[in-house]
Amino acid sequence: MRYVKWTFIALLALFVGGFFHYVLPQHDVVRIVNTYEERQDLSGWTTMFWQAPDNGSTTTQTRDVQFIQAVYPDGKTMVYRNEDTGWGWPPYFKFDTANLYTEANDAISTKAAPEWYSVTHYGWRNEILSIFPNAIAFKAVEGPDARITPWFNIVFLTFFAAMLLLLRRMWLQFRERTIDPLVEDVDEAWDEASARTRDTARGIKGWFRKKR
Repeated sequence: MRYVKWTFIALLALFVGGFFHYVLPQHDVVRIVNTYEERQDLSGWTTMFWQAPDNGSTTTQTRDVQFIQAVYPDGKTMVYRNEDTGWGWPPYFKFDTANLYTEANDAISTKAAPEWYSVTHYGWRNEILSIFPNAIAFKAVEGPDARITPWFNIVFLTFFAAMLLLLRRMWLQFRERTIDPLVEDVDEAWDEASARTRDTARGIKGWFRKKR
């Protein structure tokens, strides 16, 4: 039973960690190399990694999506999609897709004269599933070695951990004040019932002996 408990806790922690890793903002220092627009045919369960059609298109399965191509300082590539989140999930309230696309075009630079930007995004990049992180904003940085401190993530995760500790303390107090006394009462009632049953059984057994 203990192994089942810890397996469940591990799976829950993995799910929550993956959820936060997907929706919380991340920052990449990259060089913008190109932008383009491509029609995407969306189907199956992978549509969960794209925005709802009412945020950028009236078509459910097929729509045009803007992309921003970038290169990391070590030469690895990254492709971001550029979609409005609107009032949907996750709550970034992004409505400036067209402006961001224009800014990305203006930020394009070459390997000979690179310009480095910190791209804020959420989501994952997976070539097999054809999913892309969604670019939220970007700003110029001094160079490829720039370090971005994720203050929002630090504050949010600290608050989340504090809430978990608070809920755990509340649960322990509730169990101590309500559940444990109830369990003790049930145990005492069970012991009393068992004692009465044993006494009754002894009485019946004694009665039969007398009859003999």
